[in-house]
Amino acid sequence: MLDTARKLRSKQFETVLGGLLLLTSLAIMSGCQGLSAGGTGIQNPGTLGANLSSISFGNVTVGKSQTISGTVTNNGSSSITVSQASISGAGYTLTGMTAPETLATGQSASFSVKFAPTSSGTSNGTLTVTSNASNATLAIPVSGTGTAAVGTLSASPSSLNFGSVTVGQNQTLSSTITNTGSASVTISQVGITGTGFTVSGITTPLTLTAGGTATVSVKFAPASSGSASGTVTITSDASNTSLTIGVSGTGATAAGQLSITPSTLAFGSVADGTSAVSTATLKATGANVTVTAASTNNSVFTIGGLSLPVTIAAGATLPVTVTFSPQTAGSFTGTLTVTSNASPSTSTETLTGTGTSSSSGSHNVNLSWNASSSSNISGYNIYRAVYTTSCGSYTKINPVLNTTTLYTDSTVANSTSYCYAATAVNTSNEESGYSNIVSNVQIP
Repeated sequence: MLDTARKLRSKQFETVLGGLLLLTSLAIMSGCQGLSAGGTGIQNPGTLGANLSSISFGNVTVGKSQTISGTVTNNGSSSITVSQASISGAGYTLTGMTAPETLATGQSASFSVKFAPTSSGTSNGTLTVTSNASNATLAIPVSGTGTAAVGTLSASPSSLNFGSVTVGQNQTLSSTITNTGSASVTISQVGITGTGFTVSGITTPLTLTAGGTATVSVKFAPASSGSASGTVTITSDASNTSLTIGVSGTGATAAGQLSITPSTLAFGSVADGTSAVSTATLKATGANVTVTAASTNNSVFTIGGLSLPVTIAAGATLPVTVTFSPQTAGSFTGTLTVTSNASPSTSTETLTGTGTSSSSGSHNVNLSWNASSSSNISGYNIYRAVYTTSCGSYTKINPVLNTTTLYTDSTVANSTSYCYAATAVNTSNEESGYSNIVSNVQIP
């Protein structure tokens, strides 16, 4: 009876337990089915990213500023809201982002960071963007260094080339000195090296504010021929404490000038078949001049008295004899051209004369004068000019030095009036001025 009862209770327990397991199993199955049928999927939250992983300003002068811009972007699949944007660190300011600001998927917002240091030294900070994105805090490191304001000098042009400058003359060139820095600069000294160069224009000490300019002038006055070079050195408290300007030039041998007087050599009237002689004067100025050639462009005018080449010292003169020999009646013109190493290389004089027909009558003018009282007199020259209302330009009519105080002019033209004068010449070939002039000598 007892075993039978135990067995009965055991069987009942198993039945109850089995029922409980069945109910539990059904409950679990029922819960799983309910979850599958009535549950809601959770979307991925937004993610905030930036196009700059860090912001570095490098060196920025105190008192100046620099700005760098960037963007933050919602890279997630749902909208996010930026609740705060701030920046830390001395000298940094943030603009361009306002909070709260909602960014849809793929949307960006721009920002700008300005660094304006007020003192020298490194400044580090952080740009922080707070939002409801999966990365709730986006931090971007910021760095920069404030540097002290300094001045810097530059020269324009940076070198001066004078080219060729004639010895004894000079030329001046200038360069502009500019303070291109951000602080004032004081120039304490200006010096120059190089033969023939001098500097002026800056009186030291001179202070140039930022952007200020000054002009330095250099004069090149060569004392001898040849190349010369040197350096202008400007000393200051700028970042480049020594600014240099190269200078160069060449001294050129002085070129002389050659003149011929008179500008027109007029022979007046000369009977055809005869000749008249007159003298032109060459004079060198500035430097010695070497004459290498002399010619006329009309065969009735010929040159004498020159042995070429011949050098005329600076300030000295040289006579040139020109003979007019008309073979027919008529007016004649020509040009005396002298070639030399002067500047310009050619010098000219106009030649004029009139040939008269000897068949119209032959006339002579007999001249006499008192002997010179000077010693060492070798002879005399006789000069003639055509007279109109006054005496014209005189020409010498004696082909060789006249050793007496008498002379006969047989080259006069009919119906013409003349003026005459004589000069004395000593053994040193020095010639006196004109004697008393005899004027208005008329030829029938």
